[in-house]
Amino acid sequence: METISYEYEGSLYVNLTNKCDCACVFCLRHNGHKGSIYADDLWLEHEPTRQEALDDLLSRDYSQYRELVFCGFGEPMYRTDDILWLVDELKKRVPNLPPVRINTNGHANLFLGRDVTPELAGRIDTISISLNGSTPEEYCAVTKPRDGVKAWDAMLDFARKCREYVPHVVMTIVDKDKTPEDVERCRKLCEELGVTLRIRAYIPD
Repeated sequence: METISYEYEGSLYVNLTNKCDCACVFCLRHNGHKGSIYADDLWLEHEPTRQEALDDLLSRDYSQYRELVFCGFGEPMYRTDDILWLVDELKKRVPNLPPVRINTNGHANLFLGRDVTPELAGRIDTISISLNGSTPEEYCAVTKPRDGVKAWDAMLDFARKCREYVPHVVMTIVDKDKTPEDVERCRKLCEELGVTLRIRAYIPD
């Protein structure tokens, strides 16, 4: 049975796609998609339709979740239109829907070919963007994006644009092989962008 939604640390996570344009060195995808800390197996044999995803999400009791998070095996914003439709439908049908977050690599505008950030307004409460480097070279070495340095520029531009439409914009780094100087450079970069830095603990396979 496919894992469309799963619980983790008091939040409900939504898994909509296997697609990703990165090959991050710390990603669970390198673990053969088996036995991650989040769920037994997040690999989707087929991408759920928006209606299949909605049916799954409506079966949940949202009173027990502190947040609804779009974050699964792949990059969720490949399905931006479906995420926004799902959020609209859930807001209509679920009283007191918890805050909504998207965990993303920040490349949506690049691979979708349009600026999606205005569409997030009033729907998404938090955008969490994977930074994972303080320079284009470090970023590309860690995340291995399909579009190379272009993806670094797109990610920073996405973060800037999100500030206009999303209440909370967070950028994250994984604490793996990072020196205090690396962390400080990332912190300064986030300050320049006007966003919050979050340091995630590295959990080995």
